[in-house]
Amino acid sequence: MKDQLKQAIIDGNADTVNALTQALLATGAGAREILEGALLPGMEVVGERMRSGDCFIPEVLLSARTMQGALDLLKPHLAEGEGMSLGTVVLGTVEGDLHDIGKNLVGMMLQGAGFEVVNLGTGVTPAQFVAAAKEHEAAIVGMSALLTTTLPKMVQTVAALKDAGLRDKVKVMIGGAPVTQAYADEIGADGYGANAAAAVDGAKALVRG
Repeated sequence: MKDQLKQAIIDGNADTVNALTQALLATGAGAREILEGALLPGMEVVGERMRSGDCFIPEVLLSARTMQGALDLLKPHLAEGEGMSLGTVVLGTVEGDLHDIGKNLVGMMLQGAGFEVVNLGTGVTPAQFVAAAKEHEAAIVGMSALLTTTLPKMVQTVAALKDAGLRDKVKVMIGGAPVTQAYADEIGADGYGANAAAAVDGAKALVRG
């Protein structure tokens, strides 16, 4: 049944995923076992296909949304202290920018990979990033921008994290159409994601040191 569940995640078949998740729980399978034995491996395949150009954003979004439904079913069954989290990522589109499809996809795929995600939405100020990083004890702050004019807000957010004394505790990742690895290096970001799959790989690498 786990193989079927993994395939249903890859196919983005929400009805099948929900039915199989509930069936596995009913047979006594543990939430962590379902997560690690079917859901995460399914999203792993989706990520690999995206990286190799075998599937595109609509299919990835479908699988990520399907995964989200399964996670909602599993959450009540995850024992206290048995959280699935690799760490908390605070995510947002920077101040002055209202684009969020790519950022939301990154958020869903990060959740699919086992991170807790706090999605602040769009138009997020440096002060809001800092406040959320403190409140949620974030391991990573992820910033997205699609407008070249809003890139300076990334610089300001990095500076604000430094001023708040958080910079050595919190990793910074950036992404979005005008963003490059060179720009990430220039502003002192720890990571850059050219696409959602790359962002997930980068986040995993950052929390594993």
